Amino acid sequence: MILSIGKHLLPHCLHQSDAAAFAKKQFGDHFRDIDRLLPVFQSAEIDTRYFAMPLDWYSSGPTFEEKNERYISLSVEYAAEAIKDCLNNSFYLDTEIECSEVSAIYYVSTTGISTPSIEARIMNVLPFSPHTKRIPIWGLGCAGGASGLSRANEYCTAHPEEAVLVINLELCSLTFQHGDYSKSNLIGTALFADGVSCVLVTGEKSPLLQHSKMKNVPTIISVQSTLMKDSEDVMGWEVSNEGLHVVFSKSIPSIVSTWLEPNVKGFLTSQNKVPDEIDYFIAHPGGTKVLTAYEEALGLDKSMTAISREVLRHYGNMSSVTVIYVLDQFLRSGCETGATGLMAALGPGFCSELLLLEWKEGA
Repeated sequence: MILSIGKHLLPHCLHQSDAAAFAKKQFGDHFRDIDRLLPVFQSAEIDTRYFAMPLDWYSSGPTFEEKNERYISLSVEYAAEAIKDCLNNSFYLDTEIECSEVSAIYYVSTTGISTPSIEARIMNVLPFSPHTKRIPIWGLGCAGGASGLSRANEYCTAHPEEAVLVINLELCSLTFQHGDYSKSNLIGTALFADGVSCVLVTGEKSPLLQHSKMKNVPTIISVQSTLMKDSEDVMGWEVSNEGLHVVFSKSIPSIVSTWLEPNVKGFLTSQNKVPDEIDYFIAHPGGTKVLTAYEEALGLDKSMTAISREVLRHYGNMSSVTVIYVLDQFLRSGCETGATGLMAALGPGFCSELLLLEWKEGA
């Protein structure tokens, strides 16, 4: 059961017009048709995004080492704030939950490298039990938000009296390649952002459920992970001495239209559902074309993706974090008891993660 969500806005808000001006300065000397390419910033339908560092820092050409050092230090800082917001969120909870009441931490990220992993470092700054289980998950990209919830739910199904945290943290901007003049890097500059979220997930017998202020609690009924074979070149990273270079295929919307449609419909059929019976579509907004492909493939009215589009407009694509912001918006808008929701996200692999949710009367 999903009991609470916490967030923390990063310090530097960037308007899309400023991002376009930055891109023109960075890429202009290497694209003869730069003015023809810049409309991608407008067609992304993003107004603002949030970043870990001021804009001038990215144009200075920091090394991979410098960027990863920022990733480690800032991830601990930002994740700690999101955890505190999650465990003491007055919208979701009637009292503060102690860190010591959390049995496990799932830390989900794809934009930096750290050993020991970030959740271990967080346990040094917040009062978790030293026996808290640590489950770092790396490499799922945009699918990581949904995947983290799936794995946490499976843990809580096995341990119904326990509660776990799922932390999603992505500092996509730290992967920006100063000397990479590919169109993938340009598109990434128009789309991706930084963000952090934290979700408190409990088993159905957890004593923490009594602290819920929601009239109904979203419950994960079933999940499905699917991998498309031999599709590594669709999305991911190429690693070089300079760092992580984004791989972002223009074929993703067509994949949604062809591969994902039978995947989703097969999952719903296994749960005796059809798309028309889904009340809420909690889609990771990978981009406007991806959301449109979802609508066309599943026969959804555009209103079903309105919240996903709103999150994309205000925050950009924060990789794994974004779908949690979408879920938070749904919960704050008020969901009906007995309603059914489908959460969907796509990521490197190429893969999809699907979750079927039901809103059950609160404890």
